[in-house]
Amino acid sequence: MDIKCVSGFATITQDPAASASLYEGLLGLPLEKMDDYRFMDKFPGTNHFGVWPLAMAAQSCFGQDEWPEGVPVPTATIEFELADAAAVEAAVDELKAKGQAFVHTARTEPWGQTVARFMSPEGILVGLSYAPWLHE
Repeated sequence: MDIKCVSGFATITQDPAASASLYEGLLGLPLEKMDDYRFMDKFPGTNHFGVWPLAMAAQSCFGQDEWPEGVPVPTATIEFELADAAAVEAAVDELKAKGQAFVHTARTEPWGQTVARFMSPEGILVGLSYAPWLHE
């Protein structure tokens, strides 16, 4: 596996307004808004930072608004960018062979990112990702 960079980091919040108040209001980060999701792309030092509502994370991972009871609720997500969509699938196979369980395997999100996700021991939602716009 050849990780190119940390492609994204987002807090996962049950109170999007309070989190946006901290990151936009107090810290002054120039976050854009898409529904309840706030984010910025290509900010110096990171490619993406976001404030991701838990309901949106649940929808992306499980296709439902509620986080499943049997899965620890994450407080953050980090994504590691790979070279292309095939590399994401290969990384899933590699990690599965080493015993890693996945929240979901490689799939393409509606916004065009290919991502597979698993939970870290600390309860961080970890993504192996290919976001085409980061390779332009």
